[in-house]
Amino acid sequence: MQAGLRWLLWVLLAGLLLQLFFVARIAMMLLIDPQSTAFERSEAWRVATEKGELRWHQQWVPYAQISGKLKRAVIASEDDGFANHDGVDWDALEKAWQKNNQAEERAAKAQQQAAQRPARANASRPAAVKPVKTPKVVGGSTITQQLAKNLFLSGERTLLRKGQEFVLTLLLEALLDKQRILEIYLNNVEWGEGIFGAEAAAQHYFRKSAAQLGSYEAARLAVMLPRPKYFERLPNSSYVAGRAGVIAHRLESAELP
Repeated sequence: MQAGLRWLLWVLLAGLLLQLFFVARIAMMLLIDPQSTAFERSEAWRVATEKGELRWHQQWVPYAQISGKLKRAVIASEDDGFANHDGVDWDALEKAWQKNNQAEERAAKAQQQAAQRPARANASRPAAVKPVKTPKVVGGSTITQQLAKNLFLSGERTLLRKGQEFVLTLLLEALLDKQRILEIYLNNVEWGEGIFGAEAAAQHYFRKSAAQLGSYEAARLAVMLPRPKYFERLPNSSYVAGRAGVIAHRLESAELP
């Protein structure tokens, strides 16, 4: 019993020290620009391992040197309540939970129906059941939550990691103001394989600085964010063009911090 209690105390102490480490790291960001994130480092290692080369294009630019149109486009596309929530958009989270449950129920029902279909009469053996595509999981994550995950965490999907993301989100909101959170996010978010931050993305896709981006250019970059490497390979995607047009018309309604 004593050994188990001692082990539990050590685990709790290690967890507390980890949280204090995160507090110190975030507090440093009040004055020091983070030069990389856990996600960037893992992506650089993946590319170097798979392709034998280092791909990392990034240039930090201050908040004032990032186009207001890009800031508004990202907020409109990713998190339209960013300026007002406490880091977690509870309404969006509830809607995402409902969508995920409905998608899982539809997938389970389709799988059951597929398994119950009789084999074709002229088949020499029972037809294989075609697997049902796994439903896309809707996250409902805010900009602050995405930043917390990218800065410190791995990409695994576990309750423990999600709980740590929640704690980090609250710490970011408590220690940094909204402008600083958005500045760090826009300077580190992925916009293609090895392309990180607004300046690198603006130069890569439009051959101009992040400060010079127009409404439609900003909207196109914002639309890429959920799947940047995928849309990098499809620069003329009809979805990107159509969605960018919608976001471009919503720019002025997006509230900046």
